[in-house]
Amino acid sequence: MKLISSEKKEKSTVELVIEVSAEEFEAACAAAYAKQRGKITLPGFRKGKAPRKMIERMYGENFFWEDAVNESYGSAYDAALKEAGIEAVGEAKMEVEKIDKDGYTFKALVPVKPEITVSDYKGIEAPLYPVSVGEDEANDELERMLKRNARIETVDRAIAGGDTAVIDFEGFTDGVAFEGGKGENYSLEIGSQSFIPGFEEQLVGRKAGDECEVHVTFPDEYHAEELAGKPAVFKVKIHEVKESILPTLDDEFAKDVSEFDTLAELKADIEKRIRESREASVKSSFENAVMDKLAQKVEGEIPDAMIDAQAERQLENMAYRLQSQGMDFQTYVKLTGMSIDDMRADMRPRAEVQVKVSLALEKIAEIEKVEVTQEDIDAEYNKFAEQYNMPLEQVKIAVNEDDLRGDLLREKASKIVLDAAKGIDPDVAAAKEKKPAAKKSASAKTSTTKKTATKSTEKAETAEKKPAAKKTTAAKSTTAKTSTAKKTTAAKSTEKAETAEKKPAAKKTTAAKSATTKTSTAKKATGKTEEK
Repeated sequence: MKLISSEKKEKSTVELVIEVSAEEFEAACAAAYAKQRGKITLPGFRKGKAPRKMIERMYGENFFWEDAVNESYGSAYDAALKEAGIEAVGEAKMEVEKIDKDGYTFKALVPVKPEITVSDYKGIEAPLYPVSVGEDEANDELERMLKRNARIETVDRAIAGGDTAVIDFEGFTDGVAFEGGKGENYSLEIGSQSFIPGFEEQLVGRKAGDECEVHVTFPDEYHAEELAGKPAVFKVKIHEVKESILPTLDDEFAKDVSEFDTLAELKADIEKRIRESREASVKSSFENAVMDKLAQKVEGEIPDAMIDAQAERQLENMAYRLQSQGMDFQTYVKLTGMSIDDMRADMRPRAEVQVKVSLALEKIAEIEKVEVTQEDIDAEYNKFAEQYNMPLEQVKIAVNEDDLRGDLLREKASKIVLDAAKGIDPDVAAAKEKKPAAKKSASAKTSTTKKTATKSTEKAETAEKKPAAKKTTAAKSTTAKTSTAKKTTAAKSTEKAETAEKKPAAKKTTAAKSATTKTSTAKKATGKTEEK
């Protein structure tokens, strides 16, 4: 391999012109022949026994060139990167310029880490929402606890709201039973609104042993189109009426369901855990907003390959999460009605922000002379080993040390930014965002979205969510740290996507962009039709 030239191009790319010698190319052609000869048949020769010279005489001397290029360009490219002192951050675009029996020359347009600047990264302002816990919220959680610990008893009386009726039912439209409209010994909680509107109310006042007809109309937006908007009659037989008897809300109840001796202590603990969960959510929202603002302060040309690689990692992480939840990714894609390309396009704006934040934190680490010591690395490995109950040596194999070092470097830099950040009143923040609307509308939208999300989940954040709240850390909430403790192992296999190692796709484009190799492909196809 000979590196002919290295030239900086626009948008943080470097063009390498690389020459593969006649000797290297001949070795690659020989290797291509060895792989392909078993599939080739020539008249007068048994399958796989035709000499290379005869094949090339029959189909042209360039018959193996395409495979030879794909066989040899990878090592030539790697050697050229090393010689030029370049670290690729994505797939290079390859193009064969000249090829003959004496070797070939190709260009590689390599995306490299951009030179960026980041200013005013200390003192970033972001909305910080106040945290409050109302007494009703603790009471609501106590009410849910009472219901979870209720005693169910069969009663000999008419059905009332809150009771459970055990029923048989069968539904009819226009006098004909419809599919899915029949059930036996079904336990229906009156007031749960789990059946068609109006159904449960018509059972109130009836007793076990009663048979009746329930008249309802399916909603216009009902999921089964053939039933939507249609009137229906259900024939119902009531077998049993059950009452939910709640325990008494007192100190004895607190002792039964918790480690506390009094109801007051249990209620105080519930309020505390709701507050902790909400504070963690608010903190995460604030830190994400700060990181979004940090991304806006990055100046420099970001190569598209870096953003594409980050979007791809997001897809891979999504597929991994779905798989861990028992859902196939392709099935999920079909259910959404989107294509993978649509998802990738949707993820790209966020991927761009994440790339900018990551670059900004690396730059800040350089400016602030942040260091990651071996003690830091060892401590993190030990933490992973304990967290995932894995032998330390196995963790070290699974988690690449360079990736881990990068994560810790960005984490330390993010702490510098977050410690200096200022939380301001959300209304004040919104007013400031509106002034330069054209420039910051995206950020404002992000903040608004996060505010809405926080508010919509506040009621759901009860004492039962304490574990999740405790796991929220500054490092995990920043978009900068793409690989969190859980994802670091995955990062090992995906971070390399930002380097020249991701070549299989590039190999396909190499030959495709060479007019000469296109010709050889056509000839090869002709040759293969004669294999049989």
